[in-house]
Amino acid sequence: MIRISNFAVPIRDETPLPSLAAKRLDLPPQAVLEVVIVRKALDARRYHGAPVQFVYVLDAVVAVSEKKLLAKFRKDRNISQSVEKAHVPVHFRPRGDALRPVVVGFGPAGMFAALTLARAGWDPLVLERGCDVDRRHEKVLRFWETGSLDVRSNVQFGEGGAGTFSDGKLTARSSDPHMQDVLEAFLAAGAPEEIRYLQKPHIGTDLLRGIVRNIRREIIRLGGEVRFEAQMTGIEADKDGRLAHILVNDEERIAAETVFMGIGHSARDTYRMLAEQGIRMEPKPFAVGVRIEHPQEFIDRAQYGEDAGSFGLPAADYALTFKDLRNGRGVYTFCMCPGGQVVAAASEEGRVAVNGMSNYRRDSGIANSAVLVTVGPRDFGSSVLAGMDFQQECESAAFSMAGGGYRAPVQTVGDFLEGRTGSMQFLVPPTYRPGVHPADLRKCLPHFVTDTLAEALPHFDRKIPGFAARDVVMTGVETRSSAPCRICRKKDSFQSENLEGLYPIGEGAGYAGGIMSSAVDGIKAAEAFLRQYVVNSEENE
Repeated sequence: MIRISNFAVPIRDETPLPSLAAKRLDLPPQAVLEVVIVRKALDARRYHGAPVQFVYVLDAVVAVSEKKLLAKFRKDRNISQSVEKAHVPVHFRPRGDALRPVVVGFGPAGMFAALTLARAGWDPLVLERGCDVDRRHEKVLRFWETGSLDVRSNVQFGEGGAGTFSDGKLTARSSDPHMQDVLEAFLAAGAPEEIRYLQKPHIGTDLLRGIVRNIRREIIRLGGEVRFEAQMTGIEADKDGRLAHILVNDEERIAAETVFMGIGHSARDTYRMLAEQGIRMEPKPFAVGVRIEHPQEFIDRAQYGEDAGSFGLPAADYALTFKDLRNGRGVYTFCMCPGGQVVAAASEEGRVAVNGMSNYRRDSGIANSAVLVTVGPRDFGSSVLAGMDFQQECESAAFSMAGGGYRAPVQTVGDFLEGRTGSMQFLVPPTYRPGVHPADLRKCLPHFVTDTLAEALPHFDRKIPGFAARDVVMTGVETRSSAPCRICRKKDSFQSENLEGLYPIGEGAGYAGGIMSSAVDGIKAAEAFLRQYVVNSEENE
């Protein structure tokens, strides 16, 4: 196949891609037999009056000599031979008499660690503290409607992890080849084909539920076992300092010499248990702030200009950053959810936490994003769990300021900047359920956070005029941007620094952020374990 790179097509051009590819290759239309989209990105920069355009990488099957065609375009760096990377299988020895590995937590890290182990014939046992995704969804909807929180199964805990109630973004900064393995697993579980080539693929929470269910069924088909409402509540080491047993639900003792621990960033009781058991951990920076909401149409116009609303354009997103030169703090938008809603993400009684979520179609008409301020040990102390305590203090204050019942405190940008509260005329109605209450967000978050946020909002308004309009609503508080501590592990083996056999993985261990990077971390940790049992390829021949 012939690869065409950096191929820009104005969004209003509805010419079929094979015809466009033929024109680019200077061939008659009938000479291009097939076109495969390798990558599709959106360029909405609109510089020098250029239209919004899609930028493709295409592979074209042609009915002419590829050799002659490549010779013709030998000076064109965007025309080349498409080369498929050969997949080299790795073979592992059967488990034999070794104890089957245990995977704690069935979010992306645990899920893909378990899938990797199951494919290698190791029949993993998965323990998830929350419910299966269907019962979990029912409990979350009940919480949003009534304020009745299930602390065991909620937006943070349950099958699929916290990412199940998110925008379902499948992007990461890493270019690790395992990224493709994760996408292929999602595709096999029913994800839309477009995630294979979109620059910013996403699934949405509605599709994610079915996908994680199908991955669980595949793990079981391969010999694994998945147990729900089963929380790891203790760990035991033998006299040689190796993992020997774990305790489940404070009553069941399970022999375990290998445990992959993908507990998620909100497993505060597990963090405390690990600290009490002497597992080496350290505090780490994270970020806290609020959710801000705008009409999606406003964001579309800001990003696409006169092309807003054109056929084929997705709901627009944005990414904004600011550095406060007074104190060096960073402010950034995070987990931007086009066409989504702000959701109640609490997992503990008497505390309010918010997050953002979108369905696959992103068609709610409301755009929301976190606006977060960086914090670190200088703000909350250097003890291992000080960051977690800091999060809980903010969430408790938000619960109290909003009057209880898991209502969330809201404030207009105008009131926030002018030091007032009480305005209830919003550009868009707050989407948070079970309800909102006007409050002073400066009393929910420390002054060094809110003062920096007040500096950042006018800056963001200059980037997107109207972003910080007086009647724009902000909802608090967002505290679960990432783990407040890191479970220290050895670089190459992925094992705990001071407990052999324990593999801290994913976002909860402090080594990932988001669905894709957490999934990749789970795969790599499982492979680090399996490398002990690699069979040389010649032995299989």
